[in-house]
This record gives sequence, structure tokens and C-alpha cells, in this order.
Amino acid sequence: MNITKNRWLIALSAISIHLSIGSAYAYSVYTYPISEQMGWTATEVTIAFTIMMALAGSSAALFGKFVERKGPRKSAMVAAILFGLGQVGSGVAIALGSLPLFLFTYGVASGLGLGIGYISPVSTLVKWFPDRRGLATGMAVLGFGTGALITAPIAASLMVAIGITNTFYLLGACYFVLMILGASYIAPPPEGWMPDSMKKDIASGRKIVKKDLQQLTSKEAVKTKRFWMLWTMMLINTTAGIMMISVASPMAQEVVGLTAASAATMVGIMGIFNGGGRLGWAAVSDYIGRPTVFIIFFSIQIVAFLTLPFITSIILFQVMILLVVSCYGGGFSNLPAFVGDLFGTKQLGAIHGYLLTTWSLGGVFGPMIVSQIRERTDSYIPVFYVFSALIMLAFIVSILMKLDIKKSEKALREKQQHAVS
Repeated sequence: MNITKNRWLIALSAISIHLSIGSAYAYSVYTYPISEQMGWTATEVTIAFTIMMALAGSSAALFGKFVERKGPRKSAMVAAILFGLGQVGSGVAIALGSLPLFLFTYGVASGLGLGIGYISPVSTLVKWFPDRRGLATGMAVLGFGTGALITAPIAASLMVAIGITNTFYLLGACYFVLMILGASYIAPPPEGWMPDSMKKDIASGRKIVKKDLQQLTSKEAVKTKRFWMLWTMMLINTTAGIMMISVASPMAQEVVGLTAASAATMVGIMGIFNGGGRLGWAAVSDYIGRPTVFIIFFSIQIVAFLTLPFITSIILFQVMILLVVSCYGGGFSNLPAFVGDLFGTKQLGAIHGYLLTTWSLGGVFGPMIVSQIRERTDSYIPVFYVFSALIMLAFIVSILMKLDIKKSEKALREKQQHAVS
């Protein structure tokens, strides 16, 4: 194993993988051009994205053990092949005028590549940054959130300049190259590795190594109450965030009278808060702890959802939406580090994959709940109350999680003190 690898280049490699697969969130720029050129309905075109998102979370769970068994490099290469072929294949499907092929290539192949590529670098990053777990995973997941911001304008310009088919060919090749380059450098550190600065701090007594609560396999982890507490917290946080993202523009226009142009601008800024929240909240968690960060997430969202029905200020309404979206992004970036804290790094990728089922479920539940409520009541206002109740439940679970962790840490300290004496 190469112990001379630079951990910041490992982080850069992870970012290059996540930046590529994160382009999936720019799918909306393809919807109307494909619909107009091919004569497919917008709904038919959107099914490909729905399939991809459903597979992203489920494949992360399904192939988590594969990632642990084969290692980050081989897993990321498999992801590169699947995602790259899926994108290039989408161009072939457009050229042939085949909707079923398009659904398979963009939806199935790219979706599988997305799920495997998402979890492949994460457990490795956690091991390379024992001193800054949150920052490390935040950087990678920031890449995922930023992928759409970069891809959207580029894809839109390319479709005008060279056509839809060639756009898929060119971008698919670029994604493949970026992901292969990232995969070729990624490797786990030696067992027990830590940076020199951390060693010096420990030797001088300035830093105490905080041990993971347990070292569990994925099979053992799913049998614990902590796993299901974290799963519940993630499901509600994800559902609330995706709900807000899916209807932010029409909701703002209807509730506070935001213009269509201003709402479009707000949606763009939401992308920045989604990405920024991933890095910012993850970095903060290294200092105040992952349990505290999740308590803050739900505290912010309780205030936001309870006050949104009464807000008349356009600016304040947008601020609340942006805060909710930042919590959504922060949940994803804090998750891998939280998994490491609770269950160790033995099978972090597999456990992380299981927890990402909340991504797929949230992607279904969020838009479904808001659309059903809007359709039945002809208003977005009841949505805020429904999600207030859900967030309160998550807040209670996050408090119980913190108390449970404190209890376990106390028991662990007492056990260590008893062993020393």
C-alpha cells in the first residue's frame, strides 16, 4: 500500500467523482429540449430522472458491501463505467429515437453508477481525515452539490451549439475521464494512520483521540436502535429538503407574491446554499459534534415551518427557505462522519449505503406529500404544518440520540478508567 499519498489529493479525487455524478441534478435543462426534439411528453422524459434518483439511494444500499469488499478504487471505476456509459448511451438513445433505451441508459445505468460512485470515496476519506471527518466528507459532498451548478449552463450552451446527442457524448466522456482519474488515485491509508500534526497534538496532550463508540459490521449496525434513530432523522430531514426544492418557485410565488423571475433567481441561490451547507455544516460538526448539528438542523426547521405561513416579507420568506435547504445539504455531508462516530470505519461504506435509502424514499415522499396537500386544499399553507409535526418528531429523536451517545461515552470512559486501575 502506498503510504506517501497526499490526503488532500485523495480529497480532490473524491471531489472529481462527486462533481461528475452531481451533474445528475442538472437534468431539468434537458427536459424541454428533448421533449421538443423527440416528441416525447415532459412526463415521459422526467421518468428517466425519477428512475435514476430511485436507483441512486437503493443501489448505494445494495452495493455497499461490494464497495467494502472491492475497495474504493475498483468500485469508483465501476461507477465511472456505468455513469459514463449511461450518459453516452443517452445520446445514442436520442439519435435512435428510442424512449425505452433512454430510460435504461439515463435512468438505470447512470442511476447505478451514481449510487456506487456516491459511497465509493466516503469511507476512505473518513480514514484519511481522522482529525477532520466532517470537513473531509463535506468537501466531497460539496462536489456533488456543485456538479449541477457547473453542468446546467454548460449543457444548455452545448445543446444549442452541437445538439442534444453530441452534448451527451461529450459530457459523458468528460464525466468518465474525471471519475477514472479520481478512482486511479484513491486508496485507503494504512491501518491506524493519522497525520503528523495530530500525532504531535496527542503526544503533547493538547488533543485526546475520541474513539468511535463501536466497531460494527453493517449487519450488526442495522440491529441497533442508533441506526434506526439516525435513519429516521435522515428520512425526515431529506423529505423536508426535497419537498422544499421541488416546489420552492411556485410556493414563493403563491404565498408571498414573488415574481417568476425572482423565484428563478431564488432557485439558483438555493443551489449555492445546498452546496455551501454541505461544507459549512460538516466543518462546524468537527467542533460541536454531529449530534448537536442535527439538533440545530431541526431547531431551525421547526422555526422556519411554523413561521412561514405568517411571513409577509418576501426577503424573510426566502431566507427561511434557504436555511431549510442548507440543513438538507448539511444532513448529507454530516451523515458519513456520523456513521463513523457511531459504528466505526470497519464497514462504513455499507452502513452509509443502507442509510442512503432515505434519499430515495425522501425523493418520493417529499414531492408526493406536498403535491397531494396542494391538490386537496388548493393551498401550500397546510404543508408547513404537516412538516412542522414531522420535524418536531425528528427533533425529539435527535435529542434522544444525543442523550444515548452521552450515556455510552460515559460508560466507555468508566470502563477505560477501571481497566487502567
